Amino acid sequence: MTQRVELAIVMDRLAVDEVITEYAVAVDDGDWEAYRKLFAPNGRADYRSAGGIEGNVEEIAGWLAESMRLFPMRQHLIVNRRIRFGALDQNTDDTARVQADYVNPMRFTKEDGSDTSTAPDFVCGGRYEFGLLRTYDGWRLTEVVVAEKWRRLPERRPEAVIN
Repeated sequence: MTQRVELAIVMDRLAVDEVITEYAVAVDDGDWEAYRKLFAPNGRADYRSAGGIEGNVEEIAGWLAESMRLFPMRQHLIVNRRIRFGALDQNTDDTARVQADYVNPMRFTKEDGSDTSTAPDFVCGGRYEFGLLRTYDGWRLTEVVVAEKWRRLPERRPEAVIN
């Protein structure tokens, strides 16, 4: 492998990694326009394992915008990224697959609108499967599949006993 080829591989790895980071930031910041721009025209996502929906990027962005209102504080930590490049129509390195683990602490919106605490009260974790395609505009997501493995919800407090 020549230095030029090795450099191209490194540049692609960095570009794909940046898309994954931008995905997490867009969801955490509620920037649904930035979220949409990360996807290729026929991009899809599947959040069913986490209690969500599966659909095209417009359907998913709308669903996320509504459901994330419940969580004013959220922070995706996407780690252990494994990137594999593939081929499309005999052109090498046109596609990429990323498998990455995530931990996602979030804080519920309080019923009375007050929220002085910043501690998470809902935490989940699992694995993402990302599919990407090299386009004229750079690497774009073709697929996002969430495989939630666990979640921790707030502990229920015992009801007060009235005598």
